[in-house]
Amino acid sequence: MKALKPISLLIVFLMALALSACGSAPESAPSSQATDSSSTSQEVSQSSEPATDGKLVGISMPTKSSQRWIDDGNNMVKFFEEKGYQTDLQYAEDDIPNQLAQIENMVTKGVDVLVIAAIDGTTLSDVLQQAADKGILIIAYDRLIRDSENVDYYVTFDNFQVGVIQGSYIVKALDLENQAGPFNIELFGGSPDDNNAYFFYNGAMSVLQPYIDSGKLVVQSGQTGMDKVSTLRWDGATAQARMDNLLSANYTDKKVDAVLSPYDGLSIGIISSLKGVGYGTADLPMPVVTGQDAEVPSIKSIIAGEQTETVFKDTRDLAQKAVEMVDAALNGKEVPVNDTETYENGVKVVPSYLLVPVDVDASNWKEVLVDSGYYSADEFSQ
Repeated sequence: MKALKPISLLIVFLMALALSACGSAPESAPSSQATDSSSTSQEVSQSSEPATDGKLVGISMPTKSSQRWIDDGNNMVKFFEEKGYQTDLQYAEDDIPNQLAQIENMVTKGVDVLVIAAIDGTTLSDVLQQAADKGILIIAYDRLIRDSENVDYYVTFDNFQVGVIQGSYIVKALDLENQAGPFNIELFGGSPDDNNAYFFYNGAMSVLQPYIDSGKLVVQSGQTGMDKVSTLRWDGATAQARMDNLLSANYTDKKVDAVLSPYDGLSIGIISSLKGVGYGTADLPMPVVTGQDAEVPSIKSIIAGEQTETVFKDTRDLAQKAVEMVDAALNGKEVPVNDTETYENGVKVVPSYLLVPVDVDASNWKEVLVDSGYYSADEFSQ
């Protein structure tokens, strides 16, 4: 028996080891479960990552010469970055080759989205094809991009309604429904390379044309139609020069009662021309002068009794809507649009979202612009 003792000890030792190994098995199961749980948690985390992660938005604006475009760009950068997007904001300073080069650079850089307010909406077909070939989402911002199938969505204000508001204001200010007239009016249009300019003009003329046809409104210069009244690049100096010519050729012995101006920058030039020949005095009151964009100089002009009216388009709302549309598209959600008929760009009808413009004059400028936080009161104190 003594000879067997070492063997017995060995057997006991091996059995102890086996029991020890078997005893550790239950501890390994939770460890394995923890690993699986961690893996599942990571997968859930990855699947819930926002589509904004790493997404780059290229924002191409036409110019810094107008405060509204500066506001548009800044607002979009703010709203996109609040949602986690990266942004590349560029201004082309109304130079078409410059805008093309900037957009091409954005495409090369690998942006996921292009938001473009075009200088000339007919010049971007080639670069947009390059973008589309790389799967880049393309949003036309406030200005319709024409002659390209590669425009996914369009966000803007109701541009025809902008013109209706301006025309209706002239009718109301001159009391055309009740006054015999005739009243003299001159017409200005926006830039012929901006699709919106035609909507503004056509909207206004839908209201004014019946009064012109009846003779209650008279265009002494005879200049009507966008081919004659347009103002390239929305340039205020060009509008001022044209108004100078209209006054000297047609109003040496007559007075102007109203001027249809589609944009504040033109209105300021037109008013400078009118003041240069004596308008704005007790003997020669300023005519009704419309505008658009509620820029600070024009609001000051309205307060001073010079410009009569402007159409306010809240760029905060426009920028916010652009961000909503991009975010929905990238996340596979339904993109908000409210117009699928109006904006035919020569190749396709572009699904659009139209925001509502607001009429502003001396009676409501503070409520609409200051009380809403769009401007501060200090901006009009001087």
